[in-house]
Amino acid sequence: MTAIVHQGDALQVLPTLPTGSVDALITDPPYNSGGRTPAERRSDTARGKYVSGDAQHDLADFAGDNRDQRGYLAWLALLLSEGLRLTRPGGSALVFTDWRQLPVTSDALQAAGWTWRGVIPWHKPISRPVRDGFKAECEYVLWASHGQPYRHAPTIYLPGLLEGSQPRGKQRQHITQKPVAVMRELVKIAPVGGTILDPCAGAGSTGVAALLERRQFVGVEVAAHSADVARQRLTETGHHP
Repeated sequence: MTAIVHQGDALQVLPTLPTGSVDALITDPPYNSGGRTPAERRSDTARGKYVSGDAQHDLADFAGDNRDQRGYLAWLALLLSEGLRLTRPGGSALVFTDWRQLPVTSDALQAAGWTWRGVIPWHKPISRPVRDGFKAECEYVLWASHGQPYRHAPTIYLPGLLEGSQPRGKQRQHITQKPVAVMRELVKIAPVGGTILDPCAGAGSTGVAALLERRQFVGVEVAAHSADVARQRLTETGHHP
């Protein structure tokens, strides 16, 4: 299986890739969420919004998480529109979001031309408590397709509820890194041997899962540091199938 990570702005890199060259788009874009008010969401850093104050790590911050709601909708719709062009008919898009941004994420998917098909909750057993309220232990994956979804042979049946916590300790290399076990379930939406595109690749968890599940991977990551981390993880995965 092959894997490549392009370092650069996805809206500049994606137009250089060939139409219909991937089988699924799976991505965890910057949520542009967090904070108590719209002003806080725009002014705070990603680390300030998504990392507990007592966290025992010094992971790098990341850019692109300070758009206002209209800017986020426009940016994500453009990104997903290019993703639709790159995805073969029948392919799926799986896009992570939180409760605040679920409505605008579904708007962006549909504005880009995808057919919205459902929401997959992601339960995080290790998550932040909320004082005098309900624990914030769930995020979401929005599922959409490019026309009618693939008919897999043999037929596949994927879970409607995902479970897994973010990696901890030395295994965590990105502020919002997703668990490989969760990503391994998601990449199965593409056929074995097919290609997964992640235009917000981060530390490369989508690509690691793709390789482990015998899929090809194309990633785009704007931050040079994260792109290097992703490439290293993909190299290590390729050496240890």
